[in-house]
Amino acid sequence: MRVAVAEDHALMREGLVLLLRSSGMEVTAACDNAVDFIAAVTADRPDAVIVDVRLPPTRTDDGLRAAIQLRRVHPGLPVLVLSSSIEPEHAGDLLADGAGGVGYLLEERVEKVADFLDVLRRIAFGATVLDPEVLARIVRGYRADPLAALTTREREVLALMAEGHNNTAIAEHLLVSNAAVHKHIRAIFAKLDLGSEDRVHRRVQAVLAYLDA
Repeated sequence: MRVAVAEDHALMREGLVLLLRSSGMEVTAACDNAVDFIAAVTADRPDAVIVDVRLPPTRTDDGLRAAIQLRRVHPGLPVLVLSSSIEPEHAGDLLADGAGGVGYLLEERVEKVADFLDVLRRIAFGATVLDPEVLARIVRGYRADPLAALTTREREVLALMAEGHNNTAIAEHLLVSNAAVHKHIRAIFAKLDLGSEDRVHRRVQAVLAYLDA
């Protein structure tokens, strides 16, 4: 897999490069600012990108804005945001096209290298994986609470869905049957008014429904 990295902290950037290469991946670019990052990905599109939120030139939200811009130019470009900060508004913009292939992890909550690499590979294949704290901040950023109609268990199921878990993993985590998980998911879709069609990105749509409130 070919991956581009955008991280302004040298030790973090070089650490990611070494980790990716040691895992058999090719690093197409390792940039320390948003401008070079956009240029590198535009010139040679990788299979996925890893980007920090706060990059030069302003060190505010340049990295996240760059990722959004690149997704518009390259629809479906898999993006993994790896940062210590949360920008709920722009995170919602990153998810808004509903194409999947989006991840948002908090650096301090990544406990295992293997889990991080697994998330990166899943995103490259179209999954959407959000840290629960990121998801909660996105939801709180909107006036209406689209989760108001959901039960506590349905909220738990939806949170695990947002982390990219399949029905079997959710059932194991909550110690319930697959049939029970399926029932909860159908109820979530119904309460979020997502219709009854069997669509590829219905799990992503469930997350996006929060943002449409």
